[in-house]
Amino acid sequence: MARPVVGIIGNMNMLNDNYAVHAVGTMTSFAVAEVAGCLPLLIPSDPRLVTVDELLETCDGFLLTGGRPNVHPEEYGEAPTEAHGVFDRCRDAVTLPLVRACVERGQPFFGICRGFQEVNVALGGTLYPEIRDLPGRMNHRMPPEGSIEEKFALRHMVSFSQDGPFRELLGSAEVMTNTLHGQGIKTTGKDVVIDGWAPDETAEALYVKGAPGFTLSVQWHPEYNAANDPVSRPLFTAFGAAVKAWANRPRIVECLKSA
Repeated sequence: MARPVVGIIGNMNMLNDNYAVHAVGTMTSFAVAEVAGCLPLLIPSDPRLVTVDELLETCDGFLLTGGRPNVHPEEYGEAPTEAHGVFDRCRDAVTLPLVRACVERGQPFFGICRGFQEVNVALGGTLYPEIRDLPGRMNHRMPPEGSIEEKFALRHMVSFSQDGPFRELLGSAEVMTNTLHGQGIKTTGKDVVIDGWAPDETAEALYVKGAPGFTLSVQWHPEYNAANDPVSRPLFTAFGAAVKAWANRPRIVECLKSA
C-alpha cells in the first residue's frame, strides 16, 4: 500500500554560493519517512512553479520547515529592518495561503520554527524581529560554533498548559528542547492558541482552536534525532497518524446521471 504523502516546504538556497537550489534538511525527510511513516515529497516553494490548489490535491499533509529566511514583516503590517534578517518572499507566497487553506479544509500540517511563525502570521499574528533584544529574554539563537550535536543540543525547558493537547500527547507538563531561532511570536493570530512556553515566556508550542485537522506547531526543531528523542517521536507519530487519516478519509463521489 502506498504511503500517504507529506509535502515538505523547504527554502531557496545557494549551492557553492552560485547555484540556486530548493533545499530541505535530510533529517526532516528521515523524520517524515521513518517516524511519521509517510512519503516525503520536497516542494519547490515558489508560486511560479506550484499552486496551493495543486499542493492540496497532491499531498495529504504538509511539514513547514525551519530555515534561515524569515517571514517578511510586510506580511504582518510592519516595515523590514536589519533585525528581521533575510527573507524568502516566494516561500511566503506559497505557505501563508496554504496554511489558511489547510485550516479551513482540515488538512494536517506540522509547523517547525519558521513554520511555527508562518502559522501565526498566516492567521493574522505578528512577530518580534529579535527575541534576545527584549528585556528578560534569553538568546534562543543557534550557537555559532560547534558540531551538529552541539547546535541541536537540548537547551531549555518548555512548559505546557494544564489541559492542552501538547501535555496530553507528550504525557508531561514540561519537556526539554533545543532552540535555534531569532524571531518569535508577538501577537497571536485568529484562533491561534499558545500551549507551550520557554522559561522566559517565549511562545514555543501552538495549535489552531477549532480547526478540524492537525495543526500542532513548535518553535524548536523536533526533526533532530526524531526517531529516538522522547519528545520528537510522539509529535511525528501523531502527525503521521493525522496524515494517514486524511489520506483514508471517506470520499464523496458524484455520479453523473443521464438526463
